[in-house]
Amino acid sequence: MPTIAIITTCKEDWGGSEELWARSIPTLQAGGIGVIVYKDRINREHPRWTGLVKAGVRLKELRTPTWQFAVRKVLLRLRGKYWYKGNELRSAFTRQLRADRPSLVVIAQGINFDGLDYAQDCLAAGVPYVIICQKAVDFYWPQLDHRPGMIKAFLHAQRCFFVSRHNQQLTEEQFGIRLSNTQLIYNPVDRSDGPIPYPGGNSVYRLACIGRLFVLDKGQDILIRLLSRPKWRERPIELVFVGSGDDREGLEAMARLHGLENIHFAGQRNDMRQLWQEFHALVLPSRSEGLPLVVLEAMAAGRVVITTTAGGSQEMIEDGITGFIGESGAESFDQALERAWQRRGEWQAMGAAACNHLHNRLPDRPAEIDFAQTLIALVHDGGSR
Repeated sequence: MPTIAIITTCKEDWGGSEELWARSIPTLQAGGIGVIVYKDRINREHPRWTGLVKAGVRLKELRTPTWQFAVRKVLLRLRGKYWYKGNELRSAFTRQLRADRPSLVVIAQGINFDGLDYAQDCLAAGVPYVIICQKAVDFYWPQLDHRPGMIKAFLHAQRCFFVSRHNQQLTEEQFGIRLSNTQLIYNPVDRSDGPIPYPGGNSVYRLACIGRLFVLDKGQDILIRLLSRPKWRERPIELVFVGSGDDREGLEAMARLHGLENIHFAGQRNDMRQLWQEFHALVLPSRSEGLPLVVLEAMAAGRVVITTTAGGSQEMIEDGITGFIGESGAESFDQALERAWQRRGEWQAMGAAACNHLHNRLPDRPAEIDFAQTLIALVHDGGSR
């Protein structure tokens, strides 16, 4: 039986970037392909990983057990050498490649080059591979000494999947190359039940900011700074941060510093349909993105989205028609938020238009059809483009 190995660079137990490859697995298995997933650490208690095991997916951790890692570092130091985490993971990955001999490797990256070392290992081992780029960051570029190997990894991939045109363009600019082996692929979003009824009453407008609490990417600090301004303090607005992350404590402290009692932290929530029954709009002041899954989910729910030009959001949202777009800085985003506020009476209609636009723009089953079928074809073609 042919096998596809998936290596994910996601640092969290599970992230939105995992949904694309995870939802493709039933189609791959139905096509007679076995699936293995490699990861640094796997939380086998997490329901998504438990579900993969039940589905017959083999899971393999790359991180060496602590005691073995300590012994290895001591031996290397005695030889005058050093051992880094990247070396450990790549060595484990290479060993797994030799043992499992997959027909194709899927390198699922969180950004556009955090997994290219694995691509180079595949290239050295003669194993065909594809690359997924979930995000590209304007201010985060590859280091000079890594560029040649990364460029080679891109050019020799069977496919380079990008979740937005913005990400592909920025990646090509960062590496100074044009890629002919690319494919646009959307992350999956559930649209089966149609738009969710709009919350009744307009005495308080409830805004949801959904995503990892990580200000470098998501820019939640911008929202707190804006809501501390006098004009926003006077308006009937409630802001709820939904998600978890390293910056929660700092954001909570920032909100307390400004005395903002209309800002709350809800933690992680997975009941998105229930959540959108409680909120009027999504507000997302991102500094960097791919194409945020939460934007697609909000549009599918029939909610207006107020966000930035980061990533591919502007490829899906028509400014002033199905949502509002600003830059990621405080002043520009304040203007976008102000435009949205002045038209708050139109949010319900704009959300309905967003849902309809998404239905016409987004393929029904991108993971199961566009992505999985491409992988199956590559496996059956023996890795030829």
